[in-house]
Amino acid sequence: MTRTWILPMLLVLCGSVPAAGLIVSGTPGAAVAILLVFVLLAGVNSPLIFPRSTGVLVAQRRAAVDGRPVVFWRPGCTYCMRLRIRLGRSARQMHWVNIWRDPDAAAAVRATNNGNETVPTVIVAGRPHTNPDPAWVREQLSRST
Repeated sequence: MTRTWILPMLLVLCGSVPAAGLIVSGTPGAAVAILLVFVLLAGVNSPLIFPRSTGVLVAQRRAAVDGRPVVFWRPGCTYCMRLRIRLGRSARQMHWVNIWRDPDAAAAVRATNNGNETVPTVIVAGRPHTNPDPAWVREQLSRST
């Protein structure tokens, strides 16, 4: 759990140091602007932008019932963020599994990707796809619903 928040906390801390220096030097407007940029970066790199994660067993069970894709992801992964942002609201229709929270999910991703924890790995109709194009994932999602 704490590993997922290391990068966002470091970004806030790194933004706080120059902001504090700017406040001391008498330019609070610039301090607020810098701190805001770093807080936004922390938010984008946090797990908050992703739909709520479930366990791998729950996600697989739900996907078997409703036919929706399962996405294995981890916080801080730029490819996962790209997929999430490009999917927009439709991302909430998929089943998201954080591999840093679920050791079984990490093992499933390693089994799929020759021992590597390469994410995003998307399972569509029982077949894994590593780092697929977001447009393709959106198309698969529209077919499953």
